[in-house]
Amino acid sequence: MDIDFPLVLVILTLGTGLIYLLDILVWKPKRDVVNQAESNTSDELESKEPWIIETSRSFFPVLAIVLILRSFLVEPFQIPSGSMLPTLEVGDFILVNKFSYGLRLPVLGTKVVSVDDPQRGDVMVFKYPKDGKTNYIKRVIGTPGDIIKYQNKTLYINGEKISEKHVANLPPLKLFEENLGTVNHQIYENSRAPNIAAEGEWLVPENNYFMMGDNRDNSNDSRFWGFVPDELVVGKAFGIWMQWISLTSLPSFSRVGGID
Repeated sequence: MDIDFPLVLVILTLGTGLIYLLDILVWKPKRDVVNQAESNTSDELESKEPWIIETSRSFFPVLAIVLILRSFLVEPFQIPSGSMLPTLEVGDFILVNKFSYGLRLPVLGTKVVSVDDPQRGDVMVFKYPKDGKTNYIKRVIGTPGDIIKYQNKTLYINGEKISEKHVANLPPLKLFEENLGTVNHQIYENSRAPNIAAEGEWLVPENNYFMMGDNRDNSNDSRFWGFVPDELVVGKAFGIWMQWISLTSLPSFSRVGGID
């Protein structure tokens, strides 16, 4: 069963915060009156505080800080698949800037403050359009108004062939360096994968984005399920801070660095 962690975090923060507030405004003054009448010591007063109030007072500040950081600044993710090879490997733990594309309300995803829009070449985390819940990560290929064409393993944007430089043969894969405006990054192509599998031409609608994985012949992306609406954007991936493939392996910090 998938757990909606942002929703759980919001509920816990609101719950502990409400209990903490009610204790300050209502319950604690009543306890003080009762204890004063009974002439209890301060130690006895502390012992009579219900455990749920003590727990809420302790956890609320921590939960609130985590909620703010995770919702508006930086959120960690782990890469579950090889669709972004060679840029991102399975098990990479990445950091995503939640502020790059504007401030959004947690859970709802509604943008309340605009900062910037996703740019061609960005590595972006978003919610899978088919269910609106699952986190996906791909590269922004097309922005609103762009005409994207993919044919014979060649990418065209607005009629212009995107530059590719052959780097190495890694049978059955071929490694290329691709240039998307100011972003240079590497991609994989599989010589054994049929050319026609993901061919087509698409006009990117307003407030939508066309996404593709860097592992071009092994990526479930916009070529198959369409565009990503702006309201499903999560943030821009900017760094790798650890790699940990499984619980049976040791964490590695050899891949720490920025994301091109």
